[in-house]
Amino acid sequence: MTTTGPSIAEAWLDEHTAELSVMRRTLHAAPELGRQEYATTAFVAGHLERAGLSPKVLEAGTGLVCDVGAGDGPVVALRADIDALPLPDEKDVPYRSQVAGICHACGHDVHTAALLGAGLALASYGERLPGRVRLIFQPAEEVMPGGALDVVAQGWMEDVEAIFALHCDPALEVGRVGLKSGPLTAAADTVEVRLAGPGGHTSRPHNTVDLIHALGTVATGLPDALSRLVDPRAGLCLVWGHVSAGIATNAIPREGVLQGTLRVLDKAAWQDAPDLVRRVVEGLVSPYGARADVTYLRGVPPVVNDPAATSLLTAAVSTALEAGAAVATAQSLGGEDFAWYLDHVPGSMARLGVKPPGLERPVDLHQGMFDVDEACLPVAVRVLVTAAVAALTTS
Repeated sequence: MTTTGPSIAEAWLDEHTAELSVMRRTLHAAPELGRQEYATTAFVAGHLERAGLSPKVLEAGTGLVCDVGAGDGPVVALRADIDALPLPDEKDVPYRSQVAGICHACGHDVHTAALLGAGLALASYGERLPGRVRLIFQPAEEVMPGGALDVVAQGWMEDVEAIFALHCDPALEVGRVGLKSGPLTAAADTVEVRLAGPGGHTSRPHNTVDLIHALGTVATGLPDALSRLVDPRAGLCLVWGHVSAGIATNAIPREGVLQGTLRVLDKAAWQDAPDLVRRVVEGLVSPYGARADVTYLRGVPPVVNDPAATSLLTAAVSTALEAGAAVATAQSLGGEDFAWYLDHVPGSMARLGVKPPGLERPVDLHQGMFDVDEACLPVAVRVLVTAAVAALTTS
C-alpha cells in the first residue's frame, strides 16, 4: 500500500463503513452539553485505545487529543467538536436523543464520528505515516469561551504546522464539500445591557426614570447606530434574543435587561466593537438618567481560512471524491471557535454536504428536527485522511 490518503481511507472503509453510522447514532442518542462531555470523551478514548493509540484527556476532564504516527516529522491537526445543544430532539428516529432537552442539532456527532473514523484509518497505517496527525476532539464549541481556547492554552498547537476541519452544511448535497479561502464565518459575541433606575408610578414618569422607554430606546437605537457608525462592508449585525423588565402594568420597574448577539464579518471591526457598543449605550440612556451596565463577552473571531491550506484542502477533496465535489461556498454570519486555532497556525475549515440528493427544503442547523444523510460519513473520512496525508507529505 502506498502512503496516499485515498488508499489509506479506502482500505479502512472497505471493512468499517457500517461502523461509522453506529458510532454516529450512539453519539446522537447520548448528547452532552459543553464541558459536560464525559461519556462522549470516554466513548472516543475507548475506540482509540483499542486501536493501540494513547489519547490524552484535556485538563478539565472532557475532550481529548491523540497523536497518530510517530517520529520527529511534521505534525498536522484534524479537529472535531463534541458537544451538543440545549434543544429537544424532535425527530422520530431510532437514534433519537435519550437526554431530555439536549440534542446534536449542529452535527457535532457527525464531526466526531468522522474524525474518529479518520483517526482509526490513519492508525491502521501507523508509523509508516510521514509524520504525526493530531486528532483534536474539542469540547465546548457551543459555549463562550469555547473549548478551542483550552486546547491552545494547554500547548497542543505549539508544534502543529497546519489544522483542518469539516462542518456540516444542510444546504449542500452529500458528496460535495464547500470551500472558501479567506473569511468563512463571522465573529460572534454576546452583549448584555442592564439598565437601572429608582422605579415609580406609571402616572408620573417625569418624576423618575422611565426605564422601559429607555430600554426600548437602546433595543432599537443601538443596532441602528451601529449600522451608521461601522463600515457597512464589515457586516456588523446586533440582534436581541432576550428582553425583560417589570411585572406590573402600572409600575415603572427599577431594572431591565437586554441580551443578544453581535456578529461581524470583519476582524478589525470586531476588535473595535466593545468600546463602540459601550459608548453608544451611554449616549442613548443619558437623556433619561438611567444607569447602564454593559457586559460584552468576547465569543469568537471570524474563521479566516489560510489560502495555502485551503488550496491543499481543495486538492484533497478533488483527489478523494468524484469530479465536481469541491464547490465554492460563501461567508456566513455563524460563529465558530475554530477561529482561535487559526490565530496560531495556518489552516482551513470546509463545509461538508449532508443533504440527501433531491431534498428541496432541508432543516437548518440548531433545530430539533435537524438530521443528516449518513452517506456523508465516509465522504468526510476520505477528505480528512487525504488532507492530513497530503499536508504531511508537503510540509
